[in-house]
Amino acid sequence: MNEIFTSQSESETMQIASDLAKECRKGDIICLEGELGAGKTRFVKGFAEYFGIEPGSVTSPTFNLIHEYYNENAIPVYHFDCYRLESAEEALDIGAEEYFYGGGVSIIEWPERIAEILPDEIIRVIIRVTGENSRQIEIQFPSET
Repeated sequence: MNEIFTSQSESETMQIASDLAKECRKGDIICLEGELGAGKTRFVKGFAEYFGIEPGSVTSPTFNLIHEYYNENAIPVYHFDCYRLESAEEALDIGAEEYFYGGGVSIIEWPERIAEILPDEIIRVIIRVTGENSRQIEIQFPSET
């Protein structure tokens, strides 16, 4: 099942992300695709906010590869940025699979860099720039077969 949304602002993008977060459970993996500057980290801010994480504390983990966000009243959010990875082996070296199968929700920027280690059951979010402030956000849920 696919859903397509149009966002005209950063706050609308964050709301779409928050609405998706409401549907997520422990062990879910959300893969964010889109060009540089498309709004992937802004999407993560809205997603994490649903779990009680202050949006201002959410930053791209480009140099750390992963940020872990916790709120005592919610499940953890594991935010990956795989942009700087040369191979999926590097993700395995930091224990990515433990996060994927752990007690939180993983949200991954640049997932194509680690595609071979991702489980089959992922939620894909494709963010397309359609104007200076507008975005088309397509959410692809795993098929139910």
